Amino acid sequence: MSAIGHRSSVIGHRIGILGGTLDPIHCGHVGAASAALEALALSQVLVIPSHVPPHRASRPVESAYHRFAMAALAVSTEPGLAVSDLELLTDGPSYTSETLERLHAQGLSAAQIFFITGADAFADIATWKRYPEVLNLAHFVVVSRPGHTLDALDDRLPALADRMRPAGAAAHGASGPLIHLLQAATPDVSSTIVRDRLKRGEPITGLVPPLVEAHILKHRLYQVEQSHGEI
Repeated sequence: MSAIGHRSSVIGHRIGILGGTLDPIHCGHVGAASAALEALALSQVLVIPSHVPPHRASRPVESAYHRFAMAALAVSTEPGLAVSDLELLTDGPSYTSETLERLHAQGLSAAQIFFITGADAFADIATWKRYPEVLNLAHFVVVSRPGHTLDALDDRLPALADRMRPAGAAAHGASGPLIHLLQAATPDVSSTIVRDRLKRGEPITGLVPPLVEAHILKHRLYQVEQSHGEI
């Protein structure tokens, strides 16, 4: 599924973007996307599995085929969420700045795009490609994560403090895209925890959406003996 259709269809829309390796997508991802959708009155949130994540030393465990399939299953029961293959159709690392520019080319302005990320990932924003320019390509929505609060971001990133606002607050005096801080009770789970439990033969019920769990078990994903080449 492509990200955005005709240019005329995006006028006035506020589109959330949640990217990542999604290896596998879990309830924390879905919870963050849904929280941003509601708090910022977004038209839609696109969940975009990355092709080659630039911040990981190794390639994803499972293929692009399965990661996209799991993302599609995860959002299929969530109103306002959709999956996109925008990054999977490109070669090389999936850099946020390049993804945002592709969305601009499809008719969206920086004011219409809301890039959703966790507080743990955003704390390292200075290491991202084309920082700080990337912050001018979209609004950023920073979601609290278990063990990673929003309170420390002012001290960690003092140069960005004047752009930070509580999610949903008025943007008085803003001259460009903002950093929206969203306090949300998302599940305490990570893809690493899910993979480790599967390797040990332990249940993952409640950690991933039910349709994702069924897909993982049907295809025996994340098993030690499984071959993980691209399909």
